[in-house]
Amino acid sequence: MSLLQHKAEIKTAFKNSIPVMMGYVVLGFAFGLLMASFEYAWYWTLLMSLFIYAGALQFAAVGFFSAKLGFLDIALASFFINIRQSFYGLSLLKKFANTGWMKPYLVFALTDETYAVLTSMKIEENLSPKHYYLFLSAFNQSYWITGSLAGALFGSAIEFDTRGVAFSLTALFVVLTIEQYKSKREIAPFIVGGVASVVALMLLGSNMLLGAIILSLVILFALRKQIERGKLDG
Repeated sequence: MSLLQHKAEIKTAFKNSIPVMMGYVVLGFAFGLLMASFEYAWYWTLLMSLFIYAGALQFAAVGFFSAKLGFLDIALASFFINIRQSFYGLSLLKKFANTGWMKPYLVFALTDETYAVLTSMKIEENLSPKHYYLFLSAFNQSYWITGSLAGALFGSAIEFDTRGVAFSLTALFVVLTIEQYKSKREIAPFIVGGVASVVALMLLGSNMLLGAIILSLVILFALRKQIERGKLDG
């Protein structure tokens, strides 16, 4: 694959990845600092960001390692932390159907933020979708790797207070949610998601994420005809 043949896809992927870059560099930096604070060598941070690349799970893994959890405990915790991706990953089956050798990497690199960009930002018809997906995914992972490695190296040399840094993830999701609405112009799914999140938080507390996703899906399936009718009427 010649990069010169796909300059348009690279340019569009980079432009659309900028909101993710703003969050990933900061969050990756915070992860690198956390790893350094537990006195892990910088290359462990690099290897985790290259081969795990799971954001929240990487933060949680530091706690798992420090608590010396067993393999089964870590496997189960990892499954429940990332199970949400099995729900929204299904909606990309058609997009990834004809991606050939790129598909394994696209599946591996599918994070929450990459999914949000893939589903909210349209591309020009003359672009190659599969190459755009590849470059977007690679750009996003490169931001995470760059931030985490920089944080690990910085944290190894200087003590740093990381309080408040993780809020950048919340800010990033707010921006991507706004982009989703601007793209779809349909308020009902966002209302359903908000209500489901509040209910799940009240019932499940800090373990509300999976419950909110399931409840949102149930409500959206139940109201599918009404939502689709509203689109047609609009």
